[in-house]
Amino acid sequence: MAAIKRFFQKRKLNVTFKRAGDGHRLSEESRPTPRTVTREPVQSVPRQETSREAQKAAEAALLRTQAAVSQRAKMKQEMEAELRQQEQTIAAGEAARAGPAKVELDSAPVLSHILYTCPDIGPAVLPKNEIYNYIEEFLLKQIGEEPEMTSALMIHTLNKDKEKVGICIETLVKILGNIIANPGEEKYRKIRLTTKAFTEKIDPLKGSNEFLQAAGFHIVSQLVNGTEENFYVMDEVIAQDSERLTGLKEVLLAAEPIKPQLDRDLKVYHPSQQASKFDIPNEFYNVNPEEIKKEHQRRQEAVEKLGMLRTKAMRERDELRELRKYRFTLIRVRMTDGMLLQGTFKAQEKVSALFSFVRENLATDWIPFQLLSVGQKLDEDNTFAEAGLVPAVVVTFTLDQTLVADLKAQQGAGAGSAILKPEIMTLVATL
Repeated sequence: MAAIKRFFQKRKLNVTFKRAGDGHRLSEESRPTPRTVTREPVQSVPRQETSREAQKAAEAALLRTQAAVSQRAKMKQEMEAELRQQEQTIAAGEAARAGPAKVELDSAPVLSHILYTCPDIGPAVLPKNEIYNYIEEFLLKQIGEEPEMTSALMIHTLNKDKEKVGICIETLVKILGNIIANPGEEKYRKIRLTTKAFTEKIDPLKGSNEFLQAAGFHIVSQLVNGTEENFYVMDEVIAQDSERLTGLKEVLLAAEPIKPQLDRDLKVYHPSQQASKFDIPNEFYNVNPEEIKKEHQRRQEAVEKLGMLRTKAMRERDELRELRKYRFTLIRVRMTDGMLLQGTFKAQEKVSALFSFVRENLATDWIPFQLLSVGQKLDEDNTFAEAGLVPAVVVTFTLDQTLVADLKAQQGAGAGSAILKPEIMTLVATL
């Protein structure tokens, strides 16, 4: 692009010099003003009628020009649409950071932070940093009852660097394998705590020392070249139990990290004109407002200049960047009675998760339904980001009216008309 700009600048400079006329030396006397020569008027030659071939060529050239103009207009429309999307994103980001004052609520703020749960260990619903503390506290409480399994879970769960976790597990498995193969060899039953392998691969990881102690190692001080050093040592009697050590090795390899799950943070609201107003926390975004504004400015310049024809690869890269812009999305489902069912989802989850969420809260969970966004049916196989359902959106719940009429006919006039489960309706609040 810079090279093209320089080329056109040079062309403009050459044209300017040519219009100025021929140059002359400063030592030369100024040249006399050239005389104006009066020419005899030339008799005009009558134009010949344009040939058929020339007319066709002119028409083809005109069509090509119109096609080029149409293509540029189409590009401009596409880029202006992207700009409008950028403006909406910026507005959403600024609204999120302006706090709940911009959203009038009769109850608590719509969403102050992302919540997580871990059903395997308890009913707690907490923010991300607190849920990890909750998991660690749970494991520490279990270490006394099941030290082998718990310590293995601690290694997998409490350390974020998966590469280091893999190296630690590989090293511990190798230590156990050497003991199983050579239970009588003392050198395989001793781990010097000052070696590089221990200080870099094992000791820094949470749960690793607990695992060694659960395996049967205990710390012993010994003199080495006149200096007292600490060792992990396993007694030979314990080392002889190869079946137990083999099982312990398998536990370490088979264990999986305890992962918190995103809590849907289920909420139900009365019908409201405020349904499209959202209070989105910063956690929803992968980029900060400054980066969003820079991207908006870049696209604005591209629209104004229309100097860059985007290739397919460039468009795909922009689309991928757009898909990764959001981490979460807040979905409100407007039911047929106007009630609003709200849940939180990951931006890269499939839309099928929304269908499951709605279904599990219906009073009649087997009934077929559709979810619409801007009048279009949602594709369950798309992610929320691919479907454009980020960072917050209202979708519409619909039922087949023929099926509804048949159900009413079968159940009678006294049948309940509630769409959501009674226990869900006890959570109803007001926007």
